[in-house]
Amino acid sequence: MYSFSPKLKLYSIILIVVGVVLFGIGYAINHGLDDTAISHWMESVHANGHDAPSNSSELVGPQDHNAHLEHAKLQVHNQPLAALHTFAVFFFGISCCALFFYSIQHAAHAGWSIIVTRVMEAIASFIPYGGALLIILTILNITHQGHLFHWMDPNLTDPNSPEFDIILFEKSKFLNIPFYFIRTLIYTLGASFFVWKLKNLSKKVDENKGDRKIYASLYSWSVGYIAFFAFASAAWAWDWLMSIDPHWYSTLYIWYSMVSCLSTAVACIILVSVYLKKKGVYPQFNNNHLHDLAKFLFATSMLWSYLWFCQFMLYWYADIPEEINYFFGRFEYYSPTFLPMLIINFLLPLLVLVSSSIKRNYKVVTFMAALVVFGHAVDYFNMVMPGTVGPYWANSSMLLLIVGAFLFMAGLFVFAVMTALSKLKLMPTGNPFFHESEIYEYPF
Repeated sequence: MYSFSPKLKLYSIILIVVGVVLFGIGYAINHGLDDTAISHWMESVHANGHDAPSNSSELVGPQDHNAHLEHAKLQVHNQPLAALHTFAVFFFGISCCALFFYSIQHAAHAGWSIIVTRVMEAIASFIPYGGALLIILTILNITHQGHLFHWMDPNLTDPNSPEFDIILFEKSKFLNIPFYFIRTLIYTLGASFFVWKLKNLSKKVDENKGDRKIYASLYSWSVGYIAFFAFASAAWAWDWLMSIDPHWYSTLYIWYSMVSCLSTAVACIILVSVYLKKKGVYPQFNNNHLHDLAKFLFATSMLWSYLWFCQFMLYWYADIPEEINYFFGRFEYYSPTFLPMLIINFLLPLLVLVSSSIKRNYKVVTFMAALVVFGHAVDYFNMVMPGTVGPYWANSSMLLLIVGAFLFMAGLFVFAVMTALSKLKLMPTGNPFFHESEIYEYPF
């Protein structure tokens, strides 16, 4: 059994508290901005030659100064909710992808990974916490306490309104508030049920050694979660991310956003496993298991890069105004984060993890795993912020909100994961493939 280190527990609580304090300061600064200050920001953006729309909604309705100022005010005051939304979706996605990776191991009857399954279960244990936060954020959005989702404005689907948007009207059968809320409940409650069920079955497999009926049930429920995840991860990418810019869509987006979290989930599995190894409570975890996890980290990083390039290249090459606007706004306003993240998420994993021998190096692989977590957090920042806060992100309030939200979610994630891990038996000795995992040796 692992005992949650008081030192690590203290660090996680400090992260939560510091995150809340920084977020609170950022919120106070943001809330104190008046129309005059926001007007100056807007004029400064236009004076620097930046006039590309950061969201398709800017092209609908009146285009006079007052309309632009009203839109700028909504974008600026979106900062707090956008910061929380970014990392709530990100960490929820990580935990769901960890459970997906876990289910794949059982569905494939994989032997090498059984020693690491308790770590996967612990990371997946964050799902109910992340889901609860997302439900709260959804309620704030649908009650119009925030304006992250432009399509929630009822005037846009009212044919008698001067702001009527025919595209959103046609999409309103799917993009409507009641159905959106129901879908959010399905994603969060469904994933929470599966993590509870799979952890319960895994415990029963361990307690009833050799009971094939229970193990067969674990296999069946693992396949069931894979099917659920296939639907849910696609649909929540549409709802929580892509519908931020409802005129634009990509058929690759659901894979792109999911693989970003999957790569981060593998990185988190590596970080927790190496931490336990360093603490001396995980002697069965060796460089062969590390090698395979690093191999998946490398593979998912390359898959993410492939999807990023395919999505970008096809849209950029087509040069259709309605589609290219999504990337043009990111080039114009988010140049410090949009392309540089490719160095972290693609170039460095390619150059460092391509070597088989380096995949066995604990220090290098741990460093790369931490880097991948940071890189994909930046990726989610690029997914959410351009469509919600537009060009108004390079300021002190936004910095405090982003750092505060990330530290709060990271601290909560660490606390939930390590608490769950302390309640689990680290070695699933009752699993029929445990011995294979224990003696596993990568042949190259």
